[in-house]
Amino acid sequence: MKWTTDARKNLMLFSGRAHPELAAAVAEELGVTITPQTARDFANGEIFVRFEESVRGSDAFVLQGMPYPTNQWIMEMLIMIDALKRGSAKRITAVLPFYPYARQDKKHRGREPISARLVADLLKTAGADRIITVDLHTDQIQGFFDGPVDHMHAQGQLAEYVRENYGTDNICVVSPDAGRVKVGEKWADALDGAPMAFVHKTRDPDVANQIVANRVVGDVAGKTCVLIDDMIDTGGTIAGAVKVLKEAGAGDVIIATTHGVFSDPATERLSSCGAKEVIATDTLPIGPDKQFANLTVLSIAPLLAQTIREVFENGSVTSLFDGNA
Repeated sequence: MKWTTDARKNLMLFSGRAHPELAAAVAEELGVTITPQTARDFANGEIFVRFEESVRGSDAFVLQGMPYPTNQWIMEMLIMIDALKRGSAKRITAVLPFYPYARQDKKHRGREPISARLVADLLKTAGADRIITVDLHTDQIQGFFDGPVDHMHAQGQLAEYVRENYGTDNICVVSPDAGRVKVGEKWADALDGAPMAFVHKTRDPDVANQIVANRVVGDVAGKTCVLIDDMIDTGGTIAGAVKVLKEAGAGDVIIATTHGVFSDPATERLSSCGAKEVIATDTLPIGPDKQFANLTVLSIAPLLAQTIREVFENGSVTSLFDGNA
């Protein structure tokens, strides 16, 4: 008697409960359906997840947003990965459009954790074979995970929006601090070699979310300034930078960010800071309570879907960035 098997790969997409709209958009781009599941919370806050279809031998992609309360959604993702591992999924890819705890990527002082590494260890221990994420706070976080990490960039999408709506003739790319100057250089290249500037700032290590913006390094007078950052949390850094740019004689200020965390009082700060437009992607859900008049939200779903497709088909993720990832 001879045994044969169907060797075709089977892509299955799974969604946590944190950002179902993004998962639905990714599923539509891929032309697949999200695998049905039962997910509920017990009275004491414990999470239960069960998938309603067989996952045996599948190439599983688990997409989970990480808005507030972040710790709950991390735990839900770990439980989903564990259920897939015990259900004999062949390969499990954790899709985290926004990587949680990314700001805690090193020790600033003694007796501090490196929580970004802890998250990577938790994912690996749960059973994740691979990570797909977008615009990590620092590139070296890729090395925290013992396995492949596909680090995607929203810059191409954001820069194209700026190009189409503001042109490149009078643009100046501005980094909100010296640490993001390298990212600013990539933006400048994408906008036809636009000039650059950065805001010199100080931060009190003992006080979270408190920034003092000092002065602009570079010529911004009369220019349309594109102020870039990977994430906006409470908006203090960016609002302060807009004020400093305006005082330095800048024209319109456009804010571009990948992750709109928008913790209070970010909405109030961003809508009244003097910026002409704030552009963000939907790596995190931006509900009605976080929206304001000059906010534009771009969908990250096409980029995530392309990445998932390339990973599933053993293609080149770097090709999505013209070889410049």
